[in-house]
Amino acid sequence: MGIKSDDEKQTYTVDEAIVTMGFGKFQFCVLAYAGMGWISEAMEMMLLSFVGPAVQSLWHLSPNQESLITSVVFAGMKGFLITAIVTSAAGLLSAFAPNYYLLLFFRCLVGLGLGGGPVLASWFLEFIPAPNRGFWMVIFQTFWTVGTILEAGIAWLVMPRLGWRWLLGLSAFPSSLLLLLYSVTPESPRYLCLKGRTAEARHVLEKIAKINGTKLPSGNLVSDWEHELQNKSLLSSSSNEDDTTPKEMARDEDSISEAKEMKSEDSTSTLANSNMGGITALLILLSPELIKSTLLLWLVFFGNAFSYYGLVLLTTELNNGQNKCVSNELQSGKSRDINYGDVFITSFAEFPGLLLAAAMVDRLGRKLSMSSMFFCCCIFLVPLLFQQPKGLTTGLLFGARICITVTFTVVYVYAPEIYPTSVRTTGVGVASSIGRIGGMVCPLVAVALVHGCHQTAALILFELVILLSGISVLLFPFETTGRGLSDSLPSSKLINT
Repeated sequence: MGIKSDDEKQTYTVDEAIVTMGFGKFQFCVLAYAGMGWISEAMEMMLLSFVGPAVQSLWHLSPNQESLITSVVFAGMKGFLITAIVTSAAGLLSAFAPNYYLLLFFRCLVGLGLGGGPVLASWFLEFIPAPNRGFWMVIFQTFWTVGTILEAGIAWLVMPRLGWRWLLGLSAFPSSLLLLLYSVTPESPRYLCLKGRTAEARHVLEKIAKINGTKLPSGNLVSDWEHELQNKSLLSSSSNEDDTTPKEMARDEDSISEAKEMKSEDSTSTLANSNMGGITALLILLSPELIKSTLLLWLVFFGNAFSYYGLVLLTTELNNGQNKCVSNELQSGKSRDINYGDVFITSFAEFPGLLLAAAMVDRLGRKLSMSSMFFCCCIFLVPLLFQQPKGLTTGLLFGARICITVTFTVVYVYAPEIYPTSVRTTGVGVASSIGRIGGMVCPLVAVALVHGCHQTAALILFELVILLSGISVLLFPFETTGRGLSDSLPSSKLINT
């Protein structure tokens, strides 16, 4: 057996490789692809505030039936090629729906396709160097804002002239672009390394280095747990080398080898179980090490979705000039005008929200950024408990939208950071699905309750949900700012810090 060179003895992890290569042309390409998916989801979600009022008078719908058009989208949001196909196809078919029930069916299919959004966020995250992760995830969220403003602008131009069917058809276009480029998208090297496919992971890293014009670190690529094991063995051998006989050293090497084999077997077993389905991954999410973070994250995602989509819907409901109390029977046959200018203006609130998130997320940390903005959002909504002039209503909703944009942006930075690689996408996906439940419920509050002469009760419910979300953030067990992504479950020592 030959003697290994110094380069062969050296090792590096995926995180170390990505930090060494930096954020370059490759990451910009990944950002563009993932961002297009985010624009697509934002447009499909934003149009919900336009389609409901449009078909309400056409098909003589009650407020509950109108709110159901939004709710079924969230009900459908429960991998990525299939989701892009479903979103684009169902979105286009929605434009040709001949009646209310087929429109519900197609919009539910759109929701099924939109469930791939969290996959894009987690996928993009794993290509970002740890020191810049917060900043670039905020930039990623900018694509959502672009989507909402683009949808509001298209609705402003199309709805009065061509109608809601054209809006639905045009909104399905971005997701079709994802299909054209799907074949060239790379797999996450972190995921490949975790699966034991180190050669494939190194190939992806070499491609990144080539495109970015940089070089990989010298040595061999290893997973995080192998790197930690090597460091521990080096520390152990260094502290004991003076007092250890050759026989004891050989015995120690055998023990290390045996530990590696056991660790490899455990890792393979875990991965095999995770491949069997989502049950194993869900059990990991609810394990003692993660259950507190998981449950609190679910509450925050629920509150974020409930509040964000509620504010979008309230913009049309509180400013349509018809929010005075009249019977549901009269409303079902009455056309409701939408002030597209107000919707367009409040959508621009997301830009200062994103700038604020970028300024806060790494300086103040994830927890303080989210909690402070949840509480500020509550303050903006308090005056709306009483009848306000139209201009002031728009201004208050603008401020609340800034705050909720910050919380929504930062939670998508925080969520992937608290989970190990093996369950990262599942963890974010499940949390996002819980958020969809909030999205399902919010139309019943923002539309049905407001139409039923219960505007004050609706706003009180929003206030309570937002307040509880802010408190939940304060109870998160640890801050993730500046920490690298993990491949293993956090230790009890980490959780308690």
